[in-house]
Amino acid sequence: MIAQYSDHAANERTFLAWIRTAIAVIALGFFIEKFNLFMLTLANAALGEAHGSQTARLLGRIGRYDGLVLICGGLALVLLATIRFVRTARLLDEAQVHSARSVRAELIMSGCLVLIVTSYSFYLAFGS
Repeated sequence: MIAQYSDHAANERTFLAWIRTAIAVIALGFFIEKFNLFMLTLANAALGEAHGSQTARLLGRIGRYDGLVLICGGLALVLLATIRFVRTARLLDEAQVHSARSVRAELIMSGCLVLIVTSYSFYLAFGS
């Protein structure tokens, strides 16, 4: 029997939840990249050069990089989840009792997510 099995199982479930979230963020990034490429191709093919350049301006600079940012953010989530999983597994295996650590990494990632969503929402609402 594994010592502290329920704690290790909870750590693995948390790790898998982080990985599922990271995969969803990466998939959303790929979708946005492909959708932007599709919109630019459609605008240039169907509407001609004059309207195509207007559509490219509408998608803007952020439209070129937002999918890439989400893909990189998802990869960062995978890295953060792996580091957190290994650290927690090592702490569980030690006989010494540990105090609860600060949740600094989670707060930083949550703050970054709030900033990204807020800035993108303002861009979509007021950008031209």
